[in-house]
Amino acid sequence: MNITKEQIDDLNAVVKVAITKEDYQDKVDTILKDYKKQANIPGFRKGQVPMGLIKKQYGKAVLVDEVNKLLQDNLNKYLTEEKLDVLGNPLPKQQDNFDWDKEELAFEFELGLAPDFEVAVKTKKAITHYKIVADKKMISEQVTRIQKQYGKLINKDVVGKNDEVSGTFTNEAEEIDHQALLELDKIKSKKAIESLIGKKVGDVVTLKTKGLLKEDNLLAGTLGIPAEKADKLNIDVSFTISEINEREPAPLDQDLFDKLFGKDEVKTEKELRARIAEDSEKQFEQQADQKLLNDITEYFIENTKFELPAGFLTKWIQVTGEKELSEDEATEEYKKSEKGLRYQLIEGKIINENNLQVQFDELKEFAKGFIKSQMAQFGQLNPQEEELDNIAARVLGNQDEVKRLSEQLMSQKLLNFYKEKANLKTKEVTYENFVKEVYG
Repeated sequence: MNITKEQIDDLNAVVKVAITKEDYQDKVDTILKDYKKQANIPGFRKGQVPMGLIKKQYGKAVLVDEVNKLLQDNLNKYLTEEKLDVLGNPLPKQQDNFDWDKEELAFEFELGLAPDFEVAVKTKKAITHYKIVADKKMISEQVTRIQKQYGKLINKDVVGKNDEVSGTFTNEAEEIDHQALLELDKIKSKKAIESLIGKKVGDVVTLKTKGLLKEDNLLAGTLGIPAEKADKLNIDVSFTISEINEREPAPLDQDLFDKLFGKDEVKTEKELRARIAEDSEKQFEQQADQKLLNDITEYFIENTKFELPAGFLTKWIQVTGEKELSEDEATEEYKKSEKGLRYQLIEGKIINENNLQVQFDELKEFAKGFIKSQMAQFGQLNPQEEELDNIAARVLGNQDEVKRLSEQLMSQKLLNFYKEKANLKTKEVTYENFVKEVYG
């Protein structure tokens, strides 16, 4: 067998493979002999079928199968040994009227080669890294929510402006019949609030769904309908009141602090507010980090310039899917995937050049940390190391979990690397302003 490479340009090459009978004949003969022993052909006893008949019936199929195995194994070996960084997989060049009876069989494969490029991690333009702080307004709102959540319900006869009203929403045409709790301080529509205030148990109020609640995403759960239906809903619904309650806020005392954080962990309102700020900012940090990772990714894609073997990749997409695509369809698919492919190459280069690969020991410790945090949510705060090792072993025995955790760990490693090496500027903002800046 002889394998050679013809370089077309920096991004494209053709590999030529020449196979002679010496490369495959012994294997083909061995398989045909096994066929002869097992063949059941009418008119012949088992094992007594003439080899000429076996070759005529099975010879070509066995030859093709063995040659294809040789091609796959040796082509992959060649690419590895020559350290060729290919995109997609080698594509066999079409050969019409191929003669399988020749003494030497010649095959050609097109290759798309990964480009050579540099990544400037220390970007010219500083990228914003947000530091989200918990401001007094947000902390006060959180304190109010906590007091309300742990407060005492007082039954009432008449609806007041800060009450909670239980009842049933109905609309026969839209098949709505759902019991729900309606908190008046979450209602956006002034007309709806006016309609409810002063009403009693048993009263029926007509409410318009569009603009009913301050948070649109709450409407689906309130009416008991799918979110996609709630998004476009603009109808009148009947609300039959079954219960009216006022929620008396819980006092900011030691009993409440102990319920929230454990005995004597927090002792004053000042400490409560500090703890709320600390916990909130930890959660905000995850959002800020994700924003940073997204922004750096976009920056690299836009500012790291290199060519791709677009023609090869389009052809590869066209013929390697579940069904063959037209040229126009493949071109469209390539356009959709090009951005992702560019970042895969950029990310791969950063990982390799800076030795950021995920090692198994790192993955195991990362999995144990994840498991430990999950257990803490169910009150298991101090699991034994042996127990963590056993659970981690089971988790890492699942390839889907290994893939998911590996991706999370790699994102964390890249994020830490960017924080250390990239050109960043820190911007301190409240959560409200962060949302405005990032999401409009």
